[in-house]
Amino acid sequence: MNPSIIEIAATVIFTLAVLHTFVVSYFAKIAHHYPEGSMGENFFHFLAEVEAVFGMWALVFVLVVIGVDGFHAPVTYLESLNFTEPGFVFVIMAMAGTRPVIKLAEKTIVAISKVVPLPRKMAFYFTVMVVGPLLGSFITEPAAMTVTAIILLKNFYSKEMSTKFKYATIGLLFVNVSIGGTLTHFAAPPVLMVAGKWGWGMAHMFKAFGYKAAISCLVSALTIAFYFKNELQGDFQLRADNNEKMLPPWWVTLFHIVFIGLVVLTAHHMVVFMGLFLFFLGFTIVTKEYQDEVQVKSSLMVGFFLAGLIVLGTPQKWWLQPLISSLTDQVLYFGATALTGITDNAALTYLGSLVELTESAKYFLVAGAVTGGGLTVIANAPNPAGFGILKESFGENGITPIGLLKGALFPTAVAIICFELLPTIG
Repeated sequence: MNPSIIEIAATVIFTLAVLHTFVVSYFAKIAHHYPEGSMGENFFHFLAEVEAVFGMWALVFVLVVIGVDGFHAPVTYLESLNFTEPGFVFVIMAMAGTRPVIKLAEKTIVAISKVVPLPRKMAFYFTVMVVGPLLGSFITEPAAMTVTAIILLKNFYSKEMSTKFKYATIGLLFVNVSIGGTLTHFAAPPVLMVAGKWGWGMAHMFKAFGYKAAISCLVSALTIAFYFKNELQGDFQLRADNNEKMLPPWWVTLFHIVFIGLVVLTAHHMVVFMGLFLFFLGFTIVTKEYQDEVQVKSSLMVGFFLAGLIVLGTPQKWWLQPLISSLTDQVLYFGATALTGITDNAALTYLGSLVELTESAKYFLVAGAVTGGGLTVIANAPNPAGFGILKESFGENGITPIGLLKGALFPTAVAIICFELLPTIG
């Protein structure tokens, strides 16, 4: 390794950004010491926004690049990067958070929960935590995260729910979404990064990863549901919207699904799916009596987070690539799981795709990347979406990194066992 000054600076700033994500609750507390609406309160609230962390530190990195190589250097660097994934997550999250899509997902989950042989409330919770994440293999992980988090917010987090149960649920959600997108080759960001180069199709993904992920989701969700059975007892009524009478007709929902499908099909072509998104916004205006306000701001913040992660994450290959290529299969598996906690798992698999790996090493790299996708907010691209939707339910201090880590440990362990011990079909 012979890193340049810029690469060393990028690693130092990346480390500071990661540390920043662990102290956002501290900045939130400081904000309360200032008068409401004051510049001081707004400044520290901004520092407490985890979605803005990597964008802020990316700006610091750009200033360092300017200081070292001049004003044109950061322009050249930024133009060399691919921001398609942040753009895709922004668009798909905004589309998935609309009333017609959420209502369709709710109806699907309710229908399945009715045949689950568990008490009503427990059956609904169990179905949400399994079916929601597994839908990510077809509507993409960002969409599945958005829909599932909104359903949880409306039906569980907005009611009486212990803090311990809240963290267990968000940890389970993050892990199950991370592994739940592996039934196909186009839905999970870390799989997308390597599927084309390594020739992995849908059949390969299901045989090597998908069925194992489904078993892991089932076991983890069922265990958590029974562990918190006291909180999942009693009568349960699906919470109605304030404007329930304006349920979207079938043709509005169909148009939403078509738009999402077209965006998924053109996921690698930002010019196309951004154009589709503009047409989609026009359609929501025409059908606004069946729509809620499109969540553009929250979706944009998540895209901003991922864009900052790409700016700071790309220069880390000077130490990540040699590290990945020097590990044995088992060490690579557990190492990838751990590394995912401090760097986006899509970036990790992308860097792995630049190294010559055996077939088993390829499997364990991707398995580790998706297994560790729930350990931190930055571990998996859709996590900031779920974080942004649910964070207000955790009080003024928000979601703490340690609490999230503890909540994710059990489902992560189950996923490790499934991907390690279950055989590949065929």
